[in-house]
Amino acid sequence: MHFELAFVLIFAVATAVAIAARYFKIPYTVALVVAGLTLGAVRAFEPPHLTKELLFAIILPGLLFEAAFHVEFRKFWKNKVAIHSMAIPGVAASAGLTALILSPWVEGMDSAEGFGLIPALVFAAVIVSTDPIAVVGLFKSLGAPKRLLILVEGESLLNDGTAVVLFTLVVAVATGGQFTWGGAAFNFVKVVGMGMLVGSVVGYIAARVIQRVDDAMVEITCTVIAAYGSFVIAENFHYSGVIATVVAGMLCGNWATHEGMSPTTRVAVESFWEYWSFALNSVVFLLIGMEVQLGSLLASWKPILAAYVAVLVGRAVVVYGMSALLRLTSERLPWTWSAVLTWSGLRGAISMVLVLSLPSDFPHRELLVNMTFGVVVLSIIIQGLSMAPLLRKLGITGLKDAYQEQYELARGRLGSIHAALAALEGMRRSREIPGDVLNQLEKDYQAKESVTEKELTELKQQSMRFHEEEHQEAVRRMLIVEKEALLKSYQSATIGKEAFERLTAELDERIAQADAAENHTSAPAVPANPAGATGT
Repeated sequence: MHFELAFVLIFAVATAVAIAARYFKIPYTVALVVAGLTLGAVRAFEPPHLTKELLFAIILPGLLFEAAFHVEFRKFWKNKVAIHSMAIPGVAASAGLTALILSPWVEGMDSAEGFGLIPALVFAAVIVSTDPIAVVGLFKSLGAPKRLLILVEGESLLNDGTAVVLFTLVVAVATGGQFTWGGAAFNFVKVVGMGMLVGSVVGYIAARVIQRVDDAMVEITCTVIAAYGSFVIAENFHYSGVIATVVAGMLCGNWATHEGMSPTTRVAVESFWEYWSFALNSVVFLLIGMEVQLGSLLASWKPILAAYVAVLVGRAVVVYGMSALLRLTSERLPWTWSAVLTWSGLRGAISMVLVLSLPSDFPHRELLVNMTFGVVVLSIIIQGLSMAPLLRKLGITGLKDAYQEQYELARGRLGSIHAALAALEGMRRSREIPGDVLNQLEKDYQAKESVTEKELTELKQQSMRFHEEEHQEAVRRMLIVEKEALLKSYQSATIGKEAFERLTAELDERIAQADAAENHTSAPAVPANPAGATGT
């Protein structure tokens, strides 16, 4: 079958699966893997193989950039200790624990004679990173709390760089290379640090070009160049392409969009990346399912099950351990979130590609491939399908109630109406459009504003949480204004250093209290009068 026809069929299947997943209300990524397993079992057609070249050249940069593009840097940086601790030392610790648990367990099986610590470390390095493709796609569809989503996105975006460096080191040792802690630390800092530098340079150049042009097609192209260019350049010099693309995505999403894009262009850019993410997700998850050989996996079900349990236990120990340490800082996490972070550690295409890149004569290669493929499939299906029930069980609902959905729609509608009214006022001042035309449009938008504000008022009567959210948002904005004014006063020598430091400490404490209150209000909305509620 021709390569082009195979891709046409893949997109046709993805469309059908998307419709079915929406109808049956199951995660789209899980449905894609199940569809891929079914098609692979019946050998419906010969798909493109999920090679390292395909993943690194087309799929991974696009998905990483799209995810990083939509991450708010302020919220990311507010959780920097939690994210970096799980994505760097957490990944290394999880790999070590997984290998220690797995090695004696699998070595005692008849089908895995001689499976010692080194093969177990190779497997752990392959499987240890959570897949950003799977995690980001799944959590966006479940509507998790904002801070929890940032933690999952941030960790999954960063831990691939750690995992790839770890995999390279372990394979080098397994094939006779020498290992030193100093050399390993230097190599990690070089690969990740230079990846950040490459991403910063490419992202900065793309952002500057975007600021100087006003053409949606050109600006979309600039973001594509930033996504794939940063990855290619970094990988060409043996640095972390993953980190480079993430940094470039954050620069474009947090700086270029706000400073250099018009509202129309911003909509076009976001629509493009939303579709491209959907297309790449469709391809990669179908190919994961179709790449798996069910017969071979069933023959190795014991080591696969052992590996799956070892991976879960290793991640749980690290996540709960990190959560305990974070309770000593301002970034403390609820214990229920630790359970979600453990269970959200889905594995995906990167693990499969890494294990397939092992030399053909590598000891226990076939078993390592089967274990990796098995754990990837089990994690996506078991954890993916049970994620929403887990969130509900822990009181972290993944399904928005009727009031919450109506409230978000009304807030979004009111925001767009206010933006339109502000644009009309700008047109009036610049005299671009005749006044009689603007007057009629203004009346129309004012009527819409009145209807929407009335709807919001009625919704806030159903749940006090909405009023609390708006109050906390206003408090946070005012505190930021206060801090900016304080800094200007210090820079202009209106106040001295001692007064500045004291007032800054007071403001930081108030901001921390506002953050705690904001996280507290991320719980599901509870109607003030359940008996009289009509929502479903």
